[in-house]
Amino acid sequence: MTLDITEQVLGSAALDVPGRPDWALSHDNPYLHGVYAPLSTETAVISLDVIGEIPRDLNGTYLRNGPNPAHAPINRYHWFDGDGMVHAVHFDDGKASYRSRWVRTTGFAREATDGHAVWPGMMGPFDFSLPGGPVKDTANTDLLAVGGRVLALWYNAGTPYWLDVETLETLGPETFQGQVKHSISAHAKYDERTGELLFFTYGDEPPYMTVGVASPDGRLKRRMEVDLPGPRLPHDMGFTENYAVVHDLPFFHDLDILRQHKKRVIRFHRDIPSRFGLVRRDGSGETRWFEAEPCYIYHVINCWEEGDEIVMDACRCDDPLPKPNPDEGALASMLAYLRLQATLHRWRFNLKTGETREELLDDLSAEFPAINNRIGGRQSRYCYSQIIPQAPTLSFTGLIKYDTATGRSWRYDYGDGVFGSEVAFAPRDGASDEDDGYAITYVTDTSDWTSQCLVFDAHNIEAGPLCRVQLPGRIPAGFHATWALG
Repeated sequence: MTLDITEQVLGSAALDVPGRPDWALSHDNPYLHGVYAPLSTETAVISLDVIGEIPRDLNGTYLRNGPNPAHAPINRYHWFDGDGMVHAVHFDDGKASYRSRWVRTTGFAREATDGHAVWPGMMGPFDFSLPGGPVKDTANTDLLAVGGRVLALWYNAGTPYWLDVETLETLGPETFQGQVKHSISAHAKYDERTGELLFFTYGDEPPYMTVGVASPDGRLKRRMEVDLPGPRLPHDMGFTENYAVVHDLPFFHDLDILRQHKKRVIRFHRDIPSRFGLVRRDGSGETRWFEAEPCYIYHVINCWEEGDEIVMDACRCDDPLPKPNPDEGALASMLAYLRLQATLHRWRFNLKTGETREELLDDLSAEFPAINNRIGGRQSRYCYSQIIPQAPTLSFTGLIKYDTATGRSWRYDYGDGVFGSEVAFAPRDGASDEDDGYAITYVTDTSDWTSQCLVFDAHNIEAGPLCRVQLPGRIPAGFHATWALG
């Protein structure tokens, strides 16, 4: 079978990779081949070989989520459709072990019972009679370490699922003691200082957005409605000591077309300003809105309070929907949508004057930022992002560390044909400084389809990894990562 688009985008070598299910070869879609090819099995290995030496003060688990379809798609496949699979390397006293496991969502369980895919995927056509909605909630997007467990979250706002850090067993959904009946956003936030979990949800009916704050024991402390002019598609949020920072961005679908024709048509409205809302975490007062230049934001780096201002650092997309290439046929829109180009940007919202100031901090295309999560909501200085080339598919070719206080940066390129994953920052045992620890990522080398877990000294990214943990097989490209103790 000729796979024209896949070979055009990835090359013929991408069709023959180890561990992929046999059905993938019959689908002409770059996101089912090469570094994106799913795995057909779960794996557990107690002891891993290491090139170099694992630091003895690195103890905990690096986990990364991502799409890994368990069954052949029944329609055109979108990379966001795949069932969530978590890959984890556990570090303990200079040794490392590995485990991969699917997240057992309700949709995963249904399809496992039926033995085939049931939901058609994000590219439609949509079937609104399916349980849980027309698109399967896969819990494949983010991971959030909370009090010794990990929460798996989904891109399109879904049910959060708890995972055991050690075994990756799916422990069940989080409903906040039955107080939350709706889905929550892919990027909830955990305030390590207070133990509170902050999240938002959005929908096609009023109220179009709500913000929730949950206590360390899983109770919903408060729920605040956010006034929006209509349905929106925010992806991330920020928080400070006193505020949740939410987004009203001019990138959203046409609701009439969705309802009448069961098609999702998303547009970027360049004539509508971006708006950022400050919602008090204690539930008092009204949402305060600040206008800015039109843009889209997938991922916030951090927010904090500085005098009369709220500061937000994030990765800014000038054009979240590049023009499709007609030569790519039925996949053109998806491939264009996933050509992520974003730059490091800062916004300042003045609480006294209502003024917004924004500035470009760096013009390199870099995204999927990570910080020391202990600094979340307070003034931070360092972030670790993935370098994203202009390419037909979304890929990470290097790691860049930013010092946002001085404007300095340091980078490490993974090498020709080697692609990485989002970093998680791991504080070393007894760390006191913000960047006193390690930056950890997975990489896959397309020359031999081997994967490694790289550990960098966060103080010296340019020196390259301190060690390379040899993984038992190929790790597919994926989405977000986290660091968890225990």
